[in-house]
Amino acid sequence: MNLNLIKPICFFDLETTGINISKDRIVEISILKVFPDGRQESNTWKVNPEMHIPEEVTLIHGISDEDVADKPTFKELAKEINNVIKDSDLGGFNSNRFDIPLLAEEMLRADMDFDMKNRSSVDVQTIFHKMEQRTLVAAYKFYCGKDLTDAHSAEADTNATFEVLKAQIEKYDELENDTKFLAEFSSRKKFADFAGFLAFNKEGEECFSFGKHKNKRVVDVLSKEPGYFGWLLNADFPLYTKKVLTAIKLRTFNNKLD
Repeated sequence: MNLNLIKPICFFDLETTGINISKDRIVEISILKVFPDGRQESNTWKVNPEMHIPEEVTLIHGISDEDVADKPTFKELAKEINNVIKDSDLGGFNSNRFDIPLLAEEMLRADMDFDMKNRSSVDVQTIFHKMEQRTLVAAYKFYCGKDLTDAHSAEADTNATFEVLKAQIEKYDELENDTKFLAEFSSRKKFADFAGFLAFNKEGEECFSFGKHKNKRVVDVLSKEPGYFGWLLNADFPLYTKKVLTAIKLRTFNNKLD
């Protein structure tokens, strides 16, 4: 079957130096771009993370410092990668909570703007967990009847994710073959940033989801305690979270001028 697409969707998977969104780096990225007419384009890049890949992580994905020593850095690849995904929705396995946030950090570090406002994200893992509560290897076996023998290879995981989503749509009548529906179905609690530090209240207003100002509106905190904004920008928060905070502050400032 073909996905019912209005615009392209890029399924992607990252292999990284670890699982810290703010500090860890990409060592491999694979993108499978699927077009509305069913055409597919696949690209995989090894990436020099400019930091040591811990041995215990190498044991998982098989990529060592030596494997990426002569590969381009993400900053060198950022424009090429952005050209692939800039017109597309995004899809992945646990992508909403890990791959997209980490990709956003890498893009911003490379001085490449990244935003999800005009695109949807389909997290195949969330669909799977809502339906069956399994892992990607089990999902591939359950839905596709195949063994994922090359798990933790970015390309193998990317292709498996695409196949699993198509099988999920065929299996469950309640799943619509529509990217926006799948994005909504695979989303979890709504956050203003990827890392979950800024949530939305019932009125759709940004609120802090942590610390002493938890559940308080961001605009109220920044107005009453302006020094808190400076602390946040200098603290160890993801770049995308800081970008959203800055946008809120600028929006509030511009509203006062009107």
